[in-house]
Amino acid sequence: MVNPDEPADFVSQSADPAELAQFAQHARHWWDREGPFAPLHRINPARMDYIRNQAIQRLRLRGGLQPLAGLKALDIGCGGGLVAEPLARLGAETMGIDLVADSIIAAKHHAQGQDLPLTYRVASAEELAAAGEVFDLVTCLEVVEHVATPSAFLATVASLVRPGGVLVLSTLNRNLASLALGKIAAEYVLRWVPAGTHDWRKFLRPSELAAPVRASGMQVVDVTGLNLHPLYGWQARGPALVNYLMTAVKPGDV
Repeated sequence: MVNPDEPADFVSQSADPAELAQFAQHARHWWDREGPFAPLHRINPARMDYIRNQAIQRLRLRGGLQPLAGLKALDIGCGGGLVAEPLARLGAETMGIDLVADSIIAAKHHAQGQDLPLTYRVASAEELAAAGEVFDLVTCLEVVEHVATPSAFLATVASLVRPGGVLVLSTLNRNLASLALGKIAAEYVLRWVPAGTHDWRKFLRPSELAAPVRASGMQVVDVTGLNLHPLYGWQARGPALVNYLMTAVKPGDV
């Protein structure tokens, strides 16, 4: 087991040190709903509904309170556990990994006493891939726009999905709308996230996200926008104008 107080021995070749430093600066605030990660708390119910529904559909699961029971799940770039914890509550044996040790400390602290099938590690996707790890469900949300080499990173992420398994990604589209809303408005006008959180040049169009996933032998089966409804709040539905989610499956037995 990796000590969360120490850096990972196997450093990700896709990691951007400047991006990691940005997240380390705010790591202690992961579970502050009014802090720098407040936007993630607002969109998280919609993200989790999407993941749950896609997993049930693609893996042919039953519904209920713990539809993911019996599955192995991995959340890459887990931060403080905003996605890993709910995955574990849905029944999956879940591992959350992140390269920011302070984020893993925050995640472990928040999960204490909840008796969840949940483990956290300071580790990279490359480290798990080198060890031959595979999972039924892999999530990687709001991460790819922060890595140095998205294509290589996504190839590694895809290798962690077992045959028949499911990958769920999310990121921001690169267009004028995302420049205005996802970068300028979010960081400098509304101040939803700290200034400098995103580099608009690293945003990926759906076709750019899908290409390396398909090249890794997976089938992209869904692309859905994550949009703010004036009455009902954030919903995973509609066009991929700014934020969006993507689901891919790896051919094989379910």
